[in-house]
Amino acid sequence: MPASKSVKLNTGAEMPTLGLGTWRSKPGAVEHAVEYALKNGYRNIDTATAYGNEAEVGQGIKKSGVPREEIFLTTKLNNPDMGHPKEALDYSLKQLNTPYLDLWLMHWPAPMTREGGADKTIDWLDTWHEMERLYKAHPDKIKAIGVSNFSVEYLKRLFANSEVVPATNQIELHPSCPQQEVIDLCVSKGIAVTGYSPLGSEGAPLLKDPTVVKMAEKYSVHPGTILISMQANKPSVNVLPKSVTNERILANAKIIDMEPADVLELNQIAKSKPFRACHPSWAGWGNLGFTESV
Repeated sequence: MPASKSVKLNTGAEMPTLGLGTWRSKPGAVEHAVEYALKNGYRNIDTATAYGNEAEVGQGIKKSGVPREEIFLTTKLNNPDMGHPKEALDYSLKQLNTPYLDLWLMHWPAPMTREGGADKTIDWLDTWHEMERLYKAHPDKIKAIGVSNFSVEYLKRLFANSEVVPATNQIELHPSCPQQEVIDLCVSKGIAVTGYSPLGSEGAPLLKDPTVVKMAEKYSVHPGTILISMQANKPSVNVLPKSVTNERILANAKIIDMEPADVLELNQIAKSKPFRACHPSWAGWGNLGFTESV
């Protein structure tokens, strides 16, 4: 199928398929990256309280000169803030210097203490119910709510106990972690999927994979273009490559149409080389229901 330009959310909003991710982008560099990306056609910016760079992302947005209403802005509720989401929301809005969020995500279904351990006194589902309440009470501040790093098991629990269907589920997505079962469930429920770490994260090991290199030669593009484009060629999927260098920000914006058979072939890489850049166990709650590449 041809690559999409945007994905329609269950709220009716259009979310640009290509976004700029800012995980591990340091404050000094991320401000410029956001400004440069927006000045060069990006309209989807993703950050999180946990990244420690919301203020700089907000400064980059302001410096770009692009009107706020033309930008799709996402941030995420931090794990240690799951006992007080209202205060966390207000903090993010202040840091980003914006009156509203286009999308507010629960970063992980894994409440944590300030010291870094699992907080077993909080049920993530109760936090989701509070996010639902805030979404309904403050449509001027929150245009959509969603989840991140939710497995099939956790999604099913949410569906059975919630009023609001998440607008999106943001998950790690690349040929060594294709998560097709999660994608299929989300799409069947009208939930868009956002893929992070499309290159396999730090060091981009997938750029040298023989199958990826073969596809790059077939389409006469850089291997990174293949890894980003394959996600944009999936229905209801958008993608967040990240970079703080001008050259890569521009290169990552090149999206090509790919044959469905080629996307399927790339997803076979996981059978022999499965890995996750961000393993769910880091939060102290085990694998969080994930069974693939763990």
